[in-house]
Amino acid sequence: MEQVFAPWRIEWIKRDKETPDVDDCVFCEFPERDDDRENRIVARSEHAFVLLNNYPYNPGHVMVIPNRHTGDYADLSDEELLDHARLKQRTFDALESALQPDGFNAGLNLGEGAGGSIGDHLHTHVVPRWQGDTNFMPVISDTTVIVEALAETYTHVHEAFADQEGATVPNSDRAVVFE
Repeated sequence: MEQVFAPWRIEWIKRDKETPDVDDCVFCEFPERDDDRENRIVARSEHAFVLLNNYPYNPGHVMVIPNRHTGDYADLSDEELLDHARLKQRTFDALESALQPDGFNAGLNLGEGAGGSIGDHLHTHVVPRWQGDTNFMPVISDTTVIVEALAETYTHVHEAFADQEGATVPNSDRAVVFE
């Protein structure tokens, strides 16, 4: 039997399996908590935040998430759309600086039929990619291998956001803030 070490998945396994309502949305809940590092929020802007994915496809897999709970892209105001887009730009810059990928996959899963596990709060996935990062594991055994622990990735990405112009860093356990 093959084994892959993935200790971060225990929180998913132990989660409350009741159907969440808006009050229980993790994308609404995490930004309200005090410890951004523990909740893996690496950056914030006025209307959005960047969250490391707990179940990454690759190291540095993040999500750029509007603060407001909505699953409808057309529901975002012009101000929210612009802020979300600017934070995505900063995210590409930070990931390029922190991880030196060869490219990115980026996109939204809109609606339950799109395959996302959280369909009622929009989020844009940004996944760093490297030439040759696809190997036999996903093809032969339907398994991916993540080569860096989430805590280390958080540190690299947090530092890269902090180095950007206009960044404010309250402390190392708080997200980088962009006004």
